[in-house]
Amino acid sequence: MTPDPARHGRRFYIDGAWCEPAAAAEQFAVVNPADERVLGHIAMGGGEDVDRAVAAARRAFPAYSRSSVTERAALLERIHGLMLERAEALAQALSLEMGVALSYARTAQLPFAAEHVRAAREVLLRYPFMQPHGSTVVAREAIGVCGLITPWNWPLYQLTAKVAPALAAGCCVVVKPSELSPFSALLFAQLVHDAGVPPGVFNLVNGSGPVVGAAMSEHPGIDMISFTGSTRAGVLVAQAAAPTVKRVTQELGGKSPNVLLPDTDFARAVPMGVAAAFRNVGQSCSAPTRMIVPRTALAQVEALACEAAASIVVGDPMATTTTHGPIANRPQFERVQQMIQLGLDDGARLLCGGPGRPEGLDRGFYVRPTIFSSVATAMRIAQEEVFGPVLCILPYDTLEEAVRIANDTVYGLGAHVQGRDLGQARAVAAQIRAGQVLINHPAWDPFAPFGGYKLSGNGREYGRHGLEEYLETKAILGFEVA
Repeated sequence: MTPDPARHGRRFYIDGAWCEPAAAAEQFAVVNPADERVLGHIAMGGGEDVDRAVAAARRAFPAYSRSSVTERAALLERIHGLMLERAEALAQALSLEMGVALSYARTAQLPFAAEHVRAAREVLLRYPFMQPHGSTVVAREAIGVCGLITPWNWPLYQLTAKVAPALAAGCCVVVKPSELSPFSALLFAQLVHDAGVPPGVFNLVNGSGPVVGAAMSEHPGIDMISFTGSTRAGVLVAQAAAPTVKRVTQELGGKSPNVLLPDTDFARAVPMGVAAAFRNVGQSCSAPTRMIVPRTALAQVEALACEAAASIVVGDPMATTTTHGPIANRPQFERVQQMIQLGLDDGARLLCGGPGRPEGLDRGFYVRPTIFSSVATAMRIAQEEVFGPVLCILPYDTLEEAVRIANDTVYGLGAHVQGRDLGQARAVAAQIRAGQVLINHPAWDPFAPFGGYKLSGNGREYGRHGLEEYLETKAILGFEVA
């Protein structure tokens, strides 16, 4: 089963039903990045559509916010079950709309998205919404109507990372998925409907950031905005939201370091580091795209990195042998090509890859897995988010220099540290200014808070911390006084 753009693509999901746009809407062509052909069209909404969705959410909020934990947990359980039941349709949609290898959609994009729903349900069932402190009770209550703006690179994963905790908290939501990869979100909207979400609790309006995103951000009927995307767009969202003093949480850009300590098992760590940097074709805000290595091990690291890159199979995302598909859209493809050329112009040493498409791929937004070495931290490829399969190797002489290089960025989303001596690895991790640090490539934890320092954003997603972003705090004094 693959997505049917004709079924829902030109409609929005508002107040428990699929409906036509409020006015004649521009039709936006969604392109398959693997072959540059049009998959289908979606209607681009406007302010009136946002108004309708917000009104529906506000009507639904009083009853839904007072629903029991058991009722909300049951809804999340049904959503989770339907995601697993319809996993192949969702994976196919992800692969078609953004080019991710179908194998990766099946093993990462889809199951991790489902895990957000399961994890939110687990947190909900054990969360203390009422906490007594003597005669005072601290209550945590749903913040209200939430506007959720999601990106094109992990379209379903980021959608569930926001929708699941919002519904768990008792909030009603208006979702704007990226217009560049909207079909998985449309399938999810139908799935949520089939799970029995009450009318108005979940609403979806397609459209552009400057129109629908801005209308949501400035809307007085929306109490909170959760945004994932570029830092540039995040600034605009925050500015638009400021006059209504709504809560704004943002997961923005990153330029994550991967510090390899001198005692690292390089034969293990370097291939894993390349795989992490190039996961999702490098289109991950927390991808560790700066590998910071001891100068004495530079030659060994370079050889291992090139060997790892050579094992990557770039091609048709539907092919079983493909590990990496194309970049998700043309503007990003052109951005990656520009950044690779900048690396060459700035004097970085090209180890493998480079400009242009891989051999034999003359159509589609395919990029050659590219590794630069002898990169100086001042170079643009070491400072700017490329968002493609481009890895920078930066040498260091002392641990103090390694930490300084790791922190020499305006971002602070993720970081990695590798080393046999866990005490030393923990000490380095403690000095890195980032919201999440991974030591020796541990398993993903859906309960670990995720978010950024500095220009990487504010607020946290996942687990208990993610739920709490959708809650207000109320102190009730004299609660137990007779």
